[in-house]
Amino acid sequence: MIITKGIKDNNLCKIVLYIHMIKNVLTLPPNKAIYLTTIKCGRFSTLRNFLPDELGKTTNLKFHDNGKIKNYCPNQNCNTDLDKINAACLWLLKQTIVNNIDSLTNEELKAFIIYIMIWLSYMLNLKNVNNINYLKDFYEKHIKNNSHYTKCNESGDDCSDSLKDKLGYDNFKEFIKENECIMSISIIEMSKYYDAFKLLCEIYAGGNTDKSSCTKNLKTAQEFAKKYKELSDGSSITENSSCSQIFLTLSNDYNSLKKKCNELGCNEFPPLPEKTTIQGHVQSSKDKSVEKSEENSVQGFGATLSNSSITNKLIPVLSIFAAIPIFLGIAYKVNNKEFKK
Repeated sequence: MIITKGIKDNNLCKIVLYIHMIKNVLTLPPNKAIYLTTIKCGRFSTLRNFLPDELGKTTNLKFHDNGKIKNYCPNQNCNTDLDKINAACLWLLKQTIVNNIDSLTNEELKAFIIYIMIWLSYMLNLKNVNNINYLKDFYEKHIKNNSHYTKCNESGDDCSDSLKDKLGYDNFKEFIKENECIMSISIIEMSKYYDAFKLLCEIYAGGNTDKSSCTKNLKTAQEFAKKYKELSDGSSITENSSCSQIFLTLSNDYNSLKKKCNELGCNEFPPLPEKTTIQGHVQSSKDKSVEKSEENSVQGFGATLSNSSITNKLIPVLSIFAAIPIFLGIAYKVNNKEFKK
């Protein structure tokens, strides 16, 4: 191919990866893209190509070539698994939250952080990082005194005010510290939810734009429902637990998709266990002081998250990627920039 002439193998892989990332978006109805796929799932999918989430799995892509991720490494060089995991956690916060701060709601911010903490726990457990058994251990050693967790910077502009307006905290460090679930749960327990999150992303990546695509994703939906039930049956998390947000986030994202497929004529997606359709929220020490006054807002939060995180939170992308040929024509020029946003 003419456009690949002179491009190194590593850069060519990045171009192919980028095309793969937008393929599912391009199959959606004009100007409509499922938010969970393009932002939440999309960024995790990108990261896995640079930092695999399976033992023994290798990649031809260099970790430091993933956009500006090396800026979060000690002296811009991540030498250990722990360095890479910490840098990747910060990269995810930047890509999913900071870069989209103005368009996210309070509920979406919390949902993003929940998914990132699930990923973080899974990777720490996978790599068997020494002396980190709870997320609070990671906080004390790698978040507490890390300035990257105390700054919110979007394209050179301070976004701390926006973060505080929507999250109630000036920075990610404060939110994590005050979050009882994050600070108390073990990484082994939290990591159990990662497989369910990946299955959810697989369903959304399948398209779900018509009855046939929903039917095609039925098997994955059944696997998700089974995994969800296993997690529910084996979990000590109750409706009033500070960690009930984990189940709430997963169930609302799944149920929104199930509702959409029902509307398309595919009614076979299995329901989730009713006893774990939890109405709750991420509880912090701040929440406790106003728990009563917020009691009635919890159900509203569940409904809002269900609608806004998937069904109604849509972003225009087809205007940017009008057609694959156009993208291919400019791929060489942008191949060093596509992950720097």
